[in-house]
Formats: sequence, structure tokens, C-alpha cells
Amino acid sequence: AVATATRRGMAEGGRPAGLWERVCAEYEAEQSQFPDIPESKHGSVSLEAGILQPLHMEQFYSAPAADTVQQLLPIPEAAPFPEPPDPKTCSPQEYLEYFIFPVLLPGMAELLHQAKKEKCFERKRTKFIACDFLTEWLYNKNPKRKDESFTEFFSIPFVNDWLKDHPRPPIPLSLLLSEEEASIVIQSFWRGYRVRCDSEIQQLRQWQKQLREDKNIIKIVKEFWTKQEAK
Repeated sequence: AVATATRRGMAEGGRPAGLWERVCAEYEAEQSQFPDIPESKHGSVSLEAGILQPLHMEQFYSAPAADTVQQLLPIPEAAPFPEPPDPKTCSPQEYLEYFIFPVLLPGMAELLHQAKKEKCFERKRTKFIACDFLTEWLYNKNPKRKDESFTEFFSIPFVNDWLKDHPRPPIPLSLLLSEEEASIVIQSFWRGYRVRCDSEIQQLRQWQKQLREDKNIIKIVKEFWTKQEAK
């Protein structure tokens, strides 16, 4: 009744009520599906200041009876777990679902956790290589290697064979340094730069440069080695 009155008022007010009419029609259609349930149990709704407010809140927070829940939501019987198909004769979908995904998905989850630790979601470039990590994880989680010790990526036999024919370029030093090591390098360079900018240090550097040019250290060292070789 409230929905019908509100819809009628919007239509008489001259506002476009097409969307509201469709919402009310859907609501009435849903209510007509439960003719045996009393209207008081639906939970009446009031429109105050344009906000929908429930009146009978105890009906929403009170726990329903066990028999009511069993009637509304019947619990299906547990289906028997299907046996794995033959890997040589099954379809590609079955092979993926039974033999690939149960092993690959946990590895992908560990890959995401490690990528977060390496701050791959915060930086554009990192030393972390996802394929290397996943290869190492799958190799060590192989059931055939259950009692064997952990093997690093570069110690895996087929990885060694591949890298012999396809060597990788070295990783830049900027990616190998940790944040603490990188901060030490930057701070030491900055302190050295500030010291070299001092006026007294500039005079000392200029005097050393002039001294090297006057004495011609390179020429003296060359003559010294020439005499030594002649002996």
C-alpha cells in the first residue's frame, strides 16, 4: 500500500516515475509469491524524510526456528567425491582441474605473497623474477622429491643446462642493493659532495692539480720505469 501510494503521488506530481513504477512492480511481484505468509511478518516499512526505515527490527535480528530454516533451506546430501580421471584419456579441462590447478594455484598464492614482500606492487623495477620463484617452488614441492633437501633456483639441473646455452645479463647493482645499503651509498656521496664544495677544500684541490702539472708526475714515472727496464 505504501509503495502504491508513493508511486501514485510521484505520478501526480509530474515527475518521471518510470523507474520507480518498475521497482514497485517488481516488489509487488515478489510479495505475491508468498501468499500464505501473513503481512505482518514481511516487515512493514515507513518513508520518513525520504529514508527507508524498518519498523519491526526484532524480526530481522531474532534467530528463526530450526524447523523453519530446514523448510526454507534444505541441506543437500553430500555428494561423493569424484574419482580422478585417467590422465592419458581425460579431456583437457579435466586434466587441468584434477592435475594442474591443485598444484599450480597454491604456488601462485605463494608467488603473490613473495611479490608483496619484494615490494613489486610499489615499484616499477625490482630484482624479483616471478618465473624463477614459481619454478623453484614447484620443483621443491614435487612429491617425488619429498625427502630431499631444498634446492635453489640456480642449482636445479635443468636450469643450469638452460643457462649454459642462454646466459643472462647481470642484474644492475641498483636492484641488488637493499634500502639500507642504497641509503648508505647515497649519503656518503652527498657528504663527499658537500665537503668538496667547501672553499678551503677547493683551494687544496687546485693546489694539488697545479703541483701535478708542474712536476709532471706521469713523465717522471715513465722515465723511472724506462730506466728500470734498461737495467
